[in-house]
Amino acid sequence: MPAVPADEADPPSGGDLSRAARRLYAYAVERHSFAEAEATGDLGARAAAAITELAAAHLLQRAPGNGRDRWSAVAPRAAAARALAPLALLVRETHDEMDRLRGRLEELVPAYEAGAAHLERKGSGRAELELVTDLGAVRGLIAELVAGCGQELLTSQPGGGRPVETLEEAIGRDESLLGRGVRMRTVYQHTARYSRPTAAYVERVTALGAQVRTLGDGLMRMLVFDGRTGVMSVPDRAGAALVVREPAVVHFMGAAFERAWVAAEPFPTTVSPEAARSLSDELRQLIVRLLAEGLEDKVIARRLGMSERTCQRHIAEIMRAVGAKSRFQAGYLLSPLAPPADAADAADAAGGESGAAGAGGAGS
Repeated sequence: MPAVPADEADPPSGGDLSRAARRLYAYAVERHSFAEAEATGDLGARAAAAITELAAAHLLQRAPGNGRDRWSAVAPRAAAARALAPLALLVRETHDEMDRLRGRLEELVPAYEAGAAHLERKGSGRAELELVTDLGAVRGLIAELVAGCGQELLTSQPGGGRPVETLEEAIGRDESLLGRGVRMRTVYQHTARYSRPTAAYVERVTALGAQVRTLGDGLMRMLVFDGRTGVMSVPDRAGAALVVREPAVVHFMGAAFERAWVAAEPFPTTVSPEAARSLSDELRQLIVRLLAEGLEDKVIARRLGMSERTCQRHIAEIMRAVGAKSRFQAGYLLSPLAPPADAADAADAAGGESGAAGAGGAGS
């Protein structure tokens, strides 16, 4: 028996029909009915497997009134209706269960609001500073604060482009917030402009009235809701957050945001080549400043919201530009304390100390 051609073998994953099944279906629609033996004689040995495949997809059925050994074609839309009927039933049942669950939870809203009002009248409320260490609890708390925000939400998000899953979680919540007429202002770092998912998110929320800007350095991760409640990240504790309700501290957070906002630039959803070069030059200037301060590559990368590899590439280019053989030497040459007239001598002097001091740098 000759080998079965690859394109007539079993159908690939994902539900696509094999080529043999497609040929058999074309054969079937040209006849009122046919027997397996007839199809095998006309189309070859793969006809039997193709019949099984088409019957499983509801595209073939036993021909009525002609015995059990004959088949006839089923219209694709009729086959789709048969195949999708169980899924449609499951979707309806899932929606019904969602409605029932939502109704049960909505019944508790009056009790929750009455309790919150009681605490407000007593003046005790929640703790002025509350450390939340569970990431799921942090997300739930932010969702609750967004739902209750009525005037303005300020967000400061260092770290470059945001993860896709974070943006997917945020977009529905933020669209609802903006749809209620709440003002929303966000500051990212410049490196976020190179993230296509972040730019797409910014394009959606700015179309609804949000304002987004970017800054090179100096951001702290925080959110401020209506000038009354703040949420900030906790250093060296991933997923944890500090919830702030103390008015003076929340005011300080808002003032820090406003300083960053004034210094920031509008977030363009498309970056022209000229703007990209200008932004790249600004990032390099920031790297030069931080390098001159003696910071390590990973610290500079974290400060500027870029990967350590990208940061090391920029540092290597800077070192080549100033003729430095190590990051220590580059830091010395770029320091404001290095005399410009003696730059060559300084390079020779610093080069002798570069062996141990430059061991962790990009150019060493």
